[in-house]
Amino acid sequence: MGFARVIQPHPLPLLADPRAKPTATTSSLFLGSTRTLRHTPAHTQTLHHTRSISSAQRRSVVAANVSDVKLKSSANLVSSLSLSLQIAICRALPCMLEFMQTIVELLIDMDLIVNRDKLLTKEEGLEVYEDMILGRVFEDMCAQMYYRGKMFGFVHLYNGQEAVSSGFIKLLKKEDTVVSTYRDHVHALSKGVPARAVMSELFGKTTGCCRGQGGSMHMFSAEHNVLGGFAFIGEGIPVATGAAFTSKYKREVLKEADCDHVTLAFFGDGTANNGQFFECLNMAALWKLPIIFVVENNLWAIGMSHLRATSDPEIWKKGPAFGMPGVHVDGMDVLKVREVAKEAIGRARRGEGPTLVECETYRFRGHSLADPDELRDPDEKAHYAARDPITQFKKYLIENKLASEAELKAIEKKIDEVVEDAVEFADESPAPSRSQLLENVFADPRGFGIGPDGRYRCEDPKFTEGTAQV
Repeated sequence: MGFARVIQPHPLPLLADPRAKPTATTSSLFLGSTRTLRHTPAHTQTLHHTRSISSAQRRSVVAANVSDVKLKSSANLVSSLSLSLQIAICRALPCMLEFMQTIVELLIDMDLIVNRDKLLTKEEGLEVYEDMILGRVFEDMCAQMYYRGKMFGFVHLYNGQEAVSSGFIKLLKKEDTVVSTYRDHVHALSKGVPARAVMSELFGKTTGCCRGQGGSMHMFSAEHNVLGGFAFIGEGIPVATGAAFTSKYKREVLKEADCDHVTLAFFGDGTANNGQFFECLNMAALWKLPIIFVVENNLWAIGMSHLRATSDPEIWKKGPAFGMPGVHVDGMDVLKVREVAKEAIGRARRGEGPTLVECETYRFRGHSLADPDELRDPDEKAHYAARDPITQFKKYLIENKLASEAELKAIEKKIDEVVEDAVEFADESPAPSRSQLLENVFADPRGFGIGPDGRYRCEDPKFTEGTAQV
């Protein structure tokens, strides 16, 4: 079915205040809709439903369906037979169905038939799990290093939102572009920027991906097509729109037929009220640019509840207002995020234009490491902690026999070593020289114009004295 099906009106539950405590009648505090993302024919609804339950439960559902079909198709035949034969068949039927179920389970376990509930291959599953673990462990280490005085300024961590970064970015090609926000470490890691380069940048060292001049909120890597983190909300969206325009221009004007590159623009729920967001939605839709606008709605803009700051909290609806599909997805479930991401990225590559995707997620830490995080209700935080995207995905991999406990532990051990190595490398790397201070500030690298003595001011060795402690 067409991806634009999602923009049709759907009855959505009213969004509850995230600070409200759970009640006996509350089935879930998660604000997102549980509706399917596209129109699902009745005969396939069972398959989609079984994605969220265990392997054993799914097989029970399959067996129940087989039983239902067999009983219905046998009704007319049985009615024409003798009573004794009817009784014999009815007694034998459960045994026959149980035998059929056993055979199907055996074939699935032996990988001789495809289990359609497996939404990704083993290789993909291990890749996504490793990326999510890298993001979590790296951010936990950042917290340690920050409190030890190894990092300066504001540091905003990504814990809890890993399903969004991994779910989208691991589906990209190297040539595709990512534009981030101030919460950008994990986006850079997912796109392939080495952990050493990211950690060194956080330490302000010359071996960082920006030579120590960007820091936490300004990750950039031309090699990996990461066009930066941005400290001010909404500032990255025009840059992402420009990158998408570049891709379209190369393909349609410069006739580079193989240029099907797409751009991901990540931003938060607070940015969805920013003027640049609306301007770029309009431009992207008007020119059918290959861009996906990814809203990481973690429900809080610093200390402001999303529900108190937005007239219509359902951000995905803003997509159809500009003529593009708007999609709402559970951002705590990497499989659901991947499902939406695949189709949105596919649309962009085929030249069908932009998509707005709202991923409802949750950050497990405060807005930054300087935030005491006293405004959010402890019950709310506990509720989302129980929906940890990494824990859920690990359970899925094991239950669907895509990975063993030993394989996942090996990945976790590997990532621990990678992050520890990144810290050692960053700590031992040199700090930038004073002469680097004014580089990349002005188009003229010498900057600041001519002084009274006729020389460029930056050539005066005393010019930068006291401006930086190196």
